[in-house]
Amino acid sequence: MGSWVPDTAYIDVSLYPIQRDIWTIVNMSPRIGKVNTPTATAEHAAAQVPDECCAGSMADLIPAPDADTLATVFKALADPTRVRLLHYLAFSDSGTACACHLPDALGISQPTLSFHMKRLHDAGLVTRDKRGRWVHWTVRADALRVIRHYLEMPDQPGATCC
Repeated sequence: MGSWVPDTAYIDVSLYPIQRDIWTIVNMSPRIGKVNTPTATAEHAAAQVPDECCAGSMADLIPAPDADTLATVFKALADPTRVRLLHYLAFSDSGTACACHLPDALGISQPTLSFHMKRLHDAGLVTRDKRGRWVHWTVRADALRVIRHYLEMPDQPGATCC
């Protein structure tokens, strides 16, 4: 025996504004696969814009090894302390700075400095030169050149069709 579905001919749904949607759901449930969507109004149809797609880029993709290197560099520069360290080293008078001066200059401890300098060194941004008891750090200009080249993207990367 089938389930009972109320016949809306005997029920004035407009008297129950909150329940109107419920009655629609109940009455449509046996015919759920045959539900028709209401037709769009003229305003709605005029507001619809045809789906357009821009042409792809003609530029070559960055080779995967280069992208990995850049990602490593950007990860190293994702910390404000490391950005400050790199800036300090890049603008130091002799182009190098002794590790003994860096903690006081940046307001960090020696272990924290070692941690951050290791990250910068592993990313290939700085070199170290042990002089007696202390390490002197220098920024690798060639590493910065690669970053600058990558960041020199066009101001307007293309048409704004999308």
